[in-house]
Amino acid sequence: MSILQAHFVKSSKQIKDLPPANKPEYAFIGRSNVGKSSLINMLTGQKGLAKISSTPGKTKLINHYLINNAWYLTDLPGYGYARTSKSQRDEFQKMIRSYLKARKNLVTTFVLVDSRHMPQKNDMEFMEWLGKNKLPFAIVFTKADKLSSNQLAKQIKAYQTKMLQNWTHMPPYFVSSAKSGLGRKAILDYIEHLNMQLKEHFSTK
Repeated sequence: MSILQAHFVKSSKQIKDLPPANKPEYAFIGRSNVGKSSLINMLTGQKGLAKISSTPGKTKLINHYLINNAWYLTDLPGYGYARTSKSQRDEFQKMIRSYLKARKNLVTTFVLVDSRHMPQKNDMEFMEWLGKNKLPFAIVFTKADKLSSNQLAKQIKAYQTKMLQNWTHMPPYFVSSAKSGLGRKAILDYIEHLNMQLKEHFSTK
């Protein structure tokens, strides 16, 4: 897939404020400081599309971007940032989960995990929640350029081992680097494949 157009649509604090659910939608989420904004900018080919901050937990709203006038890329608030208050973390969690369960045009959620770290409790719990609610998702291992190929394989294996304790199989996963562009084609091709499968469904809306 080639991205010819990508522009910011709006930020929403409540579900009722979201754009019309008339196009396929793909959500991106992960723990704070996982490299989500950098990945979005890499995928779209626009360095300043998603604002990158030195302060983790900066994204506090649901941000929608329209891609090729055909599908939405949604940037969700990060989870697990310790410096936010518990009440604020709970508010984010409620907003995120309400969005994921209510958004009828949501095709899949890309859960970003930092490839440098072993499986984290909040990542595993979030993916387990997605599974229990029958919400499709894929994993994106970020910051792969920070590891050697052997180290990266070891980290992915650790995730596979952990997930297969409770899952019958691994969800789709991708390895990415915002710095080198690794994973861009694979992720966009996956989205294009899903869009093609849904073409008839959304053409009737």
